[in-house]
Amino acid sequence: MSSFSESALEKKLSELSNSQQSVQTLSLWLIHHRKHAGTIVHVWHRELRKAKPSRKLTFIYLANDVIQNSKRKGPEFTKAFEGVLVDAFSHVSRESEQSCKKQMERVLNIWHERSVYDGDFIQQLKLTVDESNSPSLEDNAGSKVLFDQQSSCPSSREKHGQSKKGRNSEVMKGHESAASDSSSSTSSETRFIGEENRGAKRSYPVEEDEDDDYRVNYSPIDTGTGPLLTENLIKALQDLENAASGDATVRQKIASLPQEVQDVSLLENIADKAAAERLSKIVDEACLLLAEYNGRLAAELDDRRQLARMLTEYISSQKEILGEKEKKLTEYKQKLAQVTQVRKELKSHIQNLPDLSLLPNVTGGLAPLPSAGDLFSSD
Repeated sequence: MSSFSESALEKKLSELSNSQQSVQTLSLWLIHHRKHAGTIVHVWHRELRKAKPSRKLTFIYLANDVIQNSKRKGPEFTKAFEGVLVDAFSHVSRESEQSCKKQMERVLNIWHERSVYDGDFIQQLKLTVDESNSPSLEDNAGSKVLFDQQSSCPSSREKHGQSKKGRNSEVMKGHESAASDSSSSTSSETRFIGEENRGAKRSYPVEEDEDDDYRVNYSPIDTGTGPLLTENLIKALQDLENAASGDATVRQKIASLPQEVQDVSLLENIADKAAAERLSKIVDEACLLLAEYNGRLAAELDDRRQLARMLTEYISSQKEILGEKEKKLTEYKQKLAQVTQVRKELKSHIQNLPDLSLLPNVTGGLAPLPSAGDLFSSD
């Protein structure tokens, strides 16, 4: 789709939170634009180094989600991230507390188990994490530990809802180390199906900000690019014919999800471990389905916002063209009136001319004048 840009990615990265939904939504958007993998990784690496220490670990989780979930569609991100991961892990480990380094090591262990990268490269990343020192953090350990526990590593309430929600759930479950044992046994099953009812806080992109950004950045295009804009507009409209909101198949799948994944009270009907595992599998599949669909809807929203910009620019350019054409039309109407008036006067003048056929024959009876040859003849 045509909505990808570095500025859009920077904005999304600035809004990224440590909630799993925020990570998954942005991850799916990035995978959707995987043809820009090189640019995406470059911006990700740049923004990672600029981010506050409390947000750097979230960037690692985003990279993990993108790398693992994009493998089935192509190796673009796996190769692109490989060039910056050593520096990224070294940088984050220097800026992080020991507890967050353990989360990074957990990511690397998952990669090793799933053969995301070869063993030598993963070992290099582990050594980078182990050898990185953070003197600046040691000097301020008393104040930083509390800050990082509250900001960099998610709270126990947030950690609960991040288990078993997608293929990278093991990594996200690493946040759950501070959660109480009494609540952790059912959190992975109940978070998805009861989150809305419990009023849990979730992180969503702020639509008003994007609308404001649209108004600030809008500038009418040069009318000379009209044909190109028309072609792009037609293509954008055609692309929206296959938009996520019109995907009846996926919507039907979501509508046909069993009641067990929507009603927390039905958990009481679980009789044994096998039934609980079956329900857990169903919930995992529902989470993946909804996360992917939400990602597609987010991408569609960006496309529709881009289309709104294009329509605004197109209408503006057409108004400018219309104004020019109306000006020319007025000019040519005036010229037509002048030509019509001249034609009318010319016609009147022709009618007032005498008829030469009615004049007398002024040469009658006279000899014709001699020719030039006769004048110079010797005779």
